Amino acid sequence: MYLGRIEKLLSAYSPVPMCVINSKGKVTRAGGSIDEVFKYDGIVDADIFVLTGIKLPDIIEAAGKKEPLSLKKNDKVFKVIPGMVGEGEMAAIVLYFVDVTSFENLKDMYNDDKACIAVVSVDNFDEFVSSKGEDREMEISTEIDKLLRCWTAKMGAAITRYKEHMYYVVLSQKSLKILIDKKFCILDEAREIETESDFPVTLSIGIGVGGKSLAETDQYAVDALNMALGRGGDQAVVKNVRNFEYYGGKSQSVEKGFKGKSRVIAHALKLVMSQSSKIFIMGHKNPDMDCLGSALGIHRVAEIIGKEAYIIINSYSDSLAGMLEDAKETGEYEFVSTEKALGLLDENSLVIVVDTHTPALVESMEILSRVSRTVVIDHHRRTADSLQNMILSYMESYASSASELVTEIVQYACDKKALTKMEADALLAGIMVDTNRFAVKAGVRTFEAASWLKRNGADLASVRKYFQDDAESFRIKARCVADARLYEDGIAMSLCPGESVNSQIINSQVADELLEIKGIKASFVAGKNQHGRTVISARSLGAVNVQVVMEKFGGGGHLTTAGAQVDMSPEEALKAIREAVREQL
Repeated sequence: MYLGRIEKLLSAYSPVPMCVINSKGKVTRAGGSIDEVFKYDGIVDADIFVLTGIKLPDIIEAAGKKEPLSLKKNDKVFKVIPGMVGEGEMAAIVLYFVDVTSFENLKDMYNDDKACIAVVSVDNFDEFVSSKGEDREMEISTEIDKLLRCWTAKMGAAITRYKEHMYYVVLSQKSLKILIDKKFCILDEAREIETESDFPVTLSIGIGVGGKSLAETDQYAVDALNMALGRGGDQAVVKNVRNFEYYGGKSQSVEKGFKGKSRVIAHALKLVMSQSSKIFIMGHKNPDMDCLGSALGIHRVAEIIGKEAYIIINSYSDSLAGMLEDAKETGEYEFVSTEKALGLLDENSLVIVVDTHTPALVESMEILSRVSRTVVIDHHRRTADSLQNMILSYMESYASSASELVTEIVQYACDKKALTKMEADALLAGIMVDTNRFAVKAGVRTFEAASWLKRNGADLASVRKYFQDDAESFRIKARCVADARLYEDGIAMSLCPGESVNSQIINSQVADELLEIKGIKASFVAGKNQHGRTVISARSLGAVNVQVVMEKFGGGGHLTTAGAQVDMSPEEALKAIREAVREQL
C-alpha cells in the first residue's frame, strides 16, 4: 500500500518521463510524459526489455551501482537513471528518462570535427626513379600528386608534400569514417596510374586518431605508417589509443633493387655481436628449415668474430630432423634447450630472433624477458603485437624468407668463402621451403642469394633429401588433396585427419599442391597438431590476401602465404575462414 502511494506520487510529479517496473520486468506505472519516449497508447503491463532492449539484470545491476544506462528511441537519446524503491519481493525499480539528445549531437559534432593526422608514403618511388627517365619520372610524380590533392580536396582536408615521396595530411574524424566506409579506395586509384613498369604505384597511409594532444596524434600517425610499411605497404593503418586497424594490402611487396640496407645491417649486427659476451639464436616454436637455416647462418657470423654462440631449440617436427641431425653431426654448433640457456645467460648476452617477430611464437619468451638486448631478423609482415625494445631490427616483407635476408647479411659480414657446406645447404633449403621451390615470392634477390649459396658449396642433391617424406605422411597428403573441397569462386579447402607433430608441414604442403589445380585462387588446409590445437595453412596466387584472413584468427604471414593456430576444431575453423574469405571477395 505504502509503495503504491510512492509510485503514484513519483509518476504524478516527476519532471521527466518515468516508469516503474516490478521484479519481473513488467511496467506497473508510467508518468504522464512517458509518451516522449515511447510512441504507444499505453505501456503498463509491457515488458521493459521489449520496450527498451535493455535486459532486466542489467537494469538491476545499474540500480545497485547507481549508474545510468543509455537508450536510443525515436531519433532521440535518453539517459536512463534507475533507482530502487522498497526491498525484497515487493521492491520496484523506477526508471527516469532524461533527454540528452542535444548533448549527444553536440558531442558527435565535436568528435566529427576533431583533427586526425595522416602520413602518406609512395612505397616504390625510388624504384620508379631508377627505372624511368627524368621526364617520365616527373609525369608519374605529377599524377600521384594530383591524385592525392584531389582526394584531400573532396574531404576538405589540408595536405603538404614535405619529401618527394611523402605527404602530411590533416583531416577530420568525420572524413576518416567515410574513408573507412569506402575501404580507402584511394589505394585502388593509385594502382590504376599507368607507369609502364611491371609493378604499380602503391601507397602506404598511416593515420593517427584520438591522441590527447596533436603531438600524440602525430606520433600515432608515424607509428601507423611504420606498421603499414613493415607489413609490405599498399595499405592504410589507423592507430588509436587502443589498437591498430588495417585496410588494403592487395599487392605483393615490391622487391628493393638496392642492397645498401643489407650492408648497413650486416655491419651493425657485427658491431652489436662484438660488444656482447654470448650470442643466443632462436626462431619460432616448432621451427622449419627457414628458421634453422637462418639460425645457422647467424651462428657463422658469430663464429667469424670469435663469439660464443648457442642455438635454442626445444622441440621440432620430423621434417626438420634430417637437417638438424646433419648439423649436430658436424660438432660445430651448440644446440641448447631453454632451461640450459637460462643457466648460461648473463647481463651482457645478446638474443637474435630469426623468422618471427611475434612474442607468442618465439621459442622462449622467458629468455627474452631476461635480456635487455634483442635483434630481430624476419621476412613476415609486421603485426601490432611485435617484439618491443629491439636494439636492431631487420624486417623486410618483400623478402622470400629469413634465409634470404641472412644470406645477404653473411655476404657483407664474412669473407666470400666463410660458409660451410652444411650452412650453405641449410640456407638454400630455407629459401626453397618458403618459396615452394622458387614457385612463389621469389624475386631477383632471391635467385641472387641462391646463386651465391651455390658458389659457396650448396648442393641441390643434398638439399633435396631434406624434402623427402616418410610413406605415411605422403599417403596423408595424397588423401587430403583427393578429399579437398573446391568452390566455384576459386577457393579450395581440405581437412588433415588425426593429430600429428607434422601437421603444420603437411598442411602447408597440401595447400601448395591445391594451388596447382586449374581455377584455384586460394587454398586453406586445417588439421590438429600433437597438442590438439588446430593448425591452419593458407596459400594464394595473389587474388586473395590470405594474410588478412589469417590475422582474423590470430595468425599472419604474407599476401600469398600465411597461417594460424586456433582452439576451435578444424571443421569449425574452415567454416569460419569460408565466411572471412567471402567478405574479401
